[in-house]
Amino acid sequence: MRHLLPLIVAAAMTTSPATAADPAITYPKTEATGPTETVFGETVADPYRWLEADVREDAKVKAWVDAQVKVTDAYLATLPGRDAIAARLKQMWDFERFGLPRQGGGRLFYQRNSGLQNQSPLYVQEGPAGNPRLLLDPNPWAKDGATALAEWSPSDDGTHVAFAVQDGGSDWRTIRVLDVATGAELADRLEWAKFTAITWAKDGRGFYYARFAKPPEGAAFQAQNLNHEVYYHALGTAQAADRLVYATPDRPKLTHETQITDDGRWLVFFSTEDDSAYQAAAIDLAKPGATPRTIVPYADHKLGLVGSTGERLILTTTDDAPRRQVVSLDMAGGSGLPRATTLIAEGKGTIEGGSILGDHIVLTTMEDARSVVRRFTLAGAPAGEVALPGIGSAFGFESGHGAETYYAFTSFNVPTTIYRYDAAANASALFRKPETPFDPAQYEVRQLFYPSKDGTRIPMFVAHRKGLDLSKGAPTMLYGYGGFDVSLTPGFSVARLQWMEMGGVYVVANLRGGGEYGKAWHDAGRRANKQNVFDDFIAAGEYLVAQGITTPAQLAINGGSNGGLLVGAVTNQRPDLFAAALPQVGVMDMLRFTRFTAGRYWTGDYGDPAVAADWRVLRAYSPYHNIRSGKDYPAILVTTADTDDRVVPGHSFKYAAAIQAAAIGDKPHLIRIETRAGHGSGKPTDKAIAEYADMWAFAARWTGLTPPK
Repeated sequence: MRHLLPLIVAAAMTTSPATAADPAITYPKTEATGPTETVFGETVADPYRWLEADVREDAKVKAWVDAQVKVTDAYLATLPGRDAIAARLKQMWDFERFGLPRQGGGRLFYQRNSGLQNQSPLYVQEGPAGNPRLLLDPNPWAKDGATALAEWSPSDDGTHVAFAVQDGGSDWRTIRVLDVATGAELADRLEWAKFTAITWAKDGRGFYYARFAKPPEGAAFQAQNLNHEVYYHALGTAQAADRLVYATPDRPKLTHETQITDDGRWLVFFSTEDDSAYQAAAIDLAKPGATPRTIVPYADHKLGLVGSTGERLILTTTDDAPRRQVVSLDMAGGSGLPRATTLIAEGKGTIEGGSILGDHIVLTTMEDARSVVRRFTLAGAPAGEVALPGIGSAFGFESGHGAETYYAFTSFNVPTTIYRYDAAANASALFRKPETPFDPAQYEVRQLFYPSKDGTRIPMFVAHRKGLDLSKGAPTMLYGYGGFDVSLTPGFSVARLQWMEMGGVYVVANLRGGGEYGKAWHDAGRRANKQNVFDDFIAAGEYLVAQGITTPAQLAINGGSNGGLLVGAVTNQRPDLFAAALPQVGVMDMLRFTRFTAGRYWTGDYGDPAVAADWRVLRAYSPYHNIRSGKDYPAILVTTADTDDRVVPGHSFKYAAAIQAAAIGDKPHLIRIETRAGHGSGKPTDKAIAEYADMWAFAARWTGLTPPK
């Protein structure tokens, strides 16, 4: 399948007019044989539908991919400074990094990467002062480094770790179990797990996980995911003996997340069809034979578990509180919906999550897209804040071990640093801080606010080298997402820092559709309001130009997944505003996204193309369907991967074919296709470095950024 003869014939040559150094590009000719259909009274062409077929299974698509890779690789090889960018990225990436610790039986478990390891191994140590011991190294699992350690969880007594193996970036998981004392693997193998947590029973004899049925032969990477089920697996038994715990055969689109309270009494299920509406159910594990009981009915709200105190379950909810409140559910009745009372009312910040630590509730909140961690008594009374090292993002604060926990802090110029936190004393102590081969203090970060098209005030973070001369504007990378209640808070990235080291400005815009200001902010950028997201991003570019930070000839845009859709849509709407566009693993065909793998989950944000009103909204901005021939477009480098079973690569394939066929100017319009990689998670370090080197060299060429020598 991987070595078939090309079936694609070369088309007429197009060239870039920018400089004599730019090579002539001959794009592969793509057959435009797809159907033209009438949908809801409108005629729509889909000439490249055949590119939706699985590249691993379809010889014709594989041949098209081979031809595109050849053209793209040839062009990228000519870019000045690409090798120097890759070499510098490798130098900057080479520092020790630590993951957030989890506790079990007095032991600490955490991932650590020595620098350039493709995957981060798992270590264990006895308590905070113990010596680290290598427990699990995923790097030998595959010669290309593309098999990753995904989800993992230690048992409460610290004797076992259940861990998930992710191959080639796929969302599918195989769950295995490790004996911590000996480092030996048990015989347990659980297949076809997906979108799952690993939730240990408190006695350590087994754990809960979620999976789908085995997909039909050849359809694992494209078939829709339906009938998610939660099972209990007892250690030392075969998967066939696993006990079904929770399923909703009458609601096959529901997907279930499982959590257990610290006392081991309540097993809680949060279920959603499209990530916009949720329901909650629970089992009282103290009662043998108890069955799941609905505790919060399905509705347009988000839910999260904080913990429990006796007969009370404590949840976060957006019900009657767009920025979330904390409620207490009285579970004593045993049947019917429990009575809910407000424990901590909605405040000015958006609650991201919470936990019970000793005799305090600790809530991580977001205020103007930065973390603020607030403390409350168990009765809900305010008890101050957790002092953070600066303006940035904090996460962690896992409960279950009294007042002691760990959290991570990061910002654009602060690599992820781990702290030990004592909730009783409200005191933090440094646990692990990386030593970097560069000086993050040489970079500055500002938060600015700008008006969108309708006057809405939008925040953005602007980061660059200290003392950078902006008198004539500077090459700028503008990044956005704007969807699915996802908040873009300050976080460290070697690739971002390297863009800034070269003299570029890096900007993150906090668009509507995200979660930065709660449910109302999310609602303002989803479904029929999706155009607000594109308007916000375009306004960000216009603001950067108006402020003299950059110019249209120096402005590049980047986003991944829903952010790839964003980049594709705004490139169609304002091609004059950008010099380069880098859409990664984007949702590019908004009329057929529900037909593949996880696409059906996205209707809560996008709407359903099977519904006429939604279809018309989607048709109006779908990147694949709205390419504007006759307009000069920026240089475009589409990136995707052959094993992406989240946003199937057919989205990017079809979009790339369409932009190459359209009369949109002479700048390059190319697609970079990674092998044995998925939507992003589990990507090995060497593949990440190679991808960023290509993206940055491409963007540098078209924004005037000077690469290293």
